[in-house]
Amino acid sequence: MKLGKQKGSKAVEGIDMAKNMAGRLPIVQTDSEFCNFQGYDVDVLMKETSSLRKLITQRGTLEILLPLCCSTDSVRYLKFKKTMKGFSSKTLAKRLKELERNGILHRQAFNEIPPRVEYQLTAKGQELTESIIDLLQWMRKWSSK
Repeated sequence: MKLGKQKGSKAVEGIDMAKNMAGRLPIVQTDSEFCNFQGYDVDVLMKETSSLRKLITQRGTLEILLPLCCSTDSVRYLKFKKTMKGFSSKTLAKRLKELERNGILHRQAFNEIPPRVEYQLTAKGQELTESIIDLLQWMRKWSSK
């Protein structure tokens, strides 16, 4: 990132402008060379990702994915239930079905008494949890400050 210190530079102008705009975040750069997210139309991107964004941001989704983040092992329904205190069985079952339907989780039911069901991440789910780990690391970094 290029931040000039010369009088009249965009960076200095942005910082000066920020001092005059109490309560707003300063705009450090406005030049397109600094933020290269070209080729994406925000409206198209929002439409293309709407169903997955809705699923990922729904209540309970992260709580289901967290026990799977650092493991390739299967997780049983009861482990999710213990992790998700304050969530109803109905919400948990609904979210698990949605994650399975979207190809994020693989469900395996065993013909046993009592019934045993295990969930494991698919390749798509593994990619998602890698992104979640990055987000969690960012959260940890900034939560303590």
